[in-house]
Amino acid sequence: MIDKGTVKKVVLAYSGGLDTSVILRWLQDVYNCEVVTFTADLGQGEEVEPARAKAKTLGIKEIYIEDLREEFVRDFVFPMFRANAIYEGEYLLGTSIARPLIAKRLIEIANETGADAISHGATGKGNDQVRFELGAYALRPDIRIIAPWREWDLLSREKLLNYAEQHGIPIEQKRRQGQGSPYSMDANLLHISYEGGILEDPWAEPEQDMWRWSVSPEEAPDQPVYIELEFAQGDVVAIDGQAMSPAKVLERLNQLGGQNGIGRLDIVENRYVGMKSRGCYETPGGNILLKAHRAIESITLDREVAHLKDELMPRYASLIYNGYWWSPERELLQGMIDESQRRVNGQVRLKLYKGSINVVGRRSESDSLFDDRIATFEDDAGAYDQRDAGGFIKLNALRLRLARLRRG
Repeated sequence: MIDKGTVKKVVLAYSGGLDTSVILRWLQDVYNCEVVTFTADLGQGEEVEPARAKAKTLGIKEIYIEDLREEFVRDFVFPMFRANAIYEGEYLLGTSIARPLIAKRLIEIANETGADAISHGATGKGNDQVRFELGAYALRPDIRIIAPWREWDLLSREKLLNYAEQHGIPIEQKRRQGQGSPYSMDANLLHISYEGGILEDPWAEPEQDMWRWSVSPEEAPDQPVYIELEFAQGDVVAIDGQAMSPAKVLERLNQLGGQNGIGRLDIVENRYVGMKSRGCYETPGGNILLKAHRAIESITLDREVAHLKDELMPRYASLIYNGYWWSPERELLQGMIDESQRRVNGQVRLKLYKGSINVVGRRSESDSLFDDRIATFEDDAGAYDQRDAGGFIKLNALRLRLARLRRG
């Protein structure tokens, strides 16, 4: 624990909600320090400007509110999708990939303002504390970190509300049961997550009115929607022929996916701190992006390169999930992945229908490795000599034949 008399200024990752508003005042009271607030717009779909008024009400003079949507998708989401990263076979890492950007800006703002510490609202049970702090230490080894949930005794929502009431903190949360969402939610341009409430029972089915970004597949339109994505070096740069920035690409894919019942996920995952946790996620655009990226890679990547990427992907995904975005091993893997994407160029056509994503076309005029002269079932005019296959098979069967002979 940090000596409370030595912290002069702290940068707080501030949303303006109950937890971080209480933390702001708690830092002022317990650490008797100056607080700088940082609020990031990562496309969570909520107005972030009210955080400014709340911070001013609590006496904050240095307030950072930043639109980081383009940087988030360009420098974090897209590089991750070049790797086709999935954690434990299903999770597209929507929360995980936002944390290194927030950690980066916390450190940059600390450097700009002369702060000697940062603070966050992640609990001592979750992954986010690890992600924020590993990132912060990697970027500024001497930074001090205040994690109130590991220090205070305000370990329930009721206690937080009481503290807010006692200290005159403006909070919109209501005490009465049934008001507001019963879930702990985190959103950005890539996804929205839900935890808590009935989801703490892994046998309980999520309530239909919980989902915010997508219709259910049963209620999706009866007619399929066709879209065409254009890739340049592994990233989508246009939809249906219209060039778009990275953030606009993801916004549009989220709209299309949500309208067609795509992107819902209900899993029990293994947190880095050791416990299992049940969470639900909506990642409509991410699911479309992953399907399309694998499709364009299928005709532009060499077989062994593609297989090597698939072998390394679980390690890469775990690095992101566990908070090691700024580690040398992730950067090493990223360099290899990005090199593999130089020729991942072309178009993919998809059919979206009632929760499903089907690839119905893929092409690359400049970089396709698909040769119809060789692949055809018709006369290939000598492009492939089928007699060569006999020797190939015999060579590969040699060790199998010798093993059988030894066993008799």
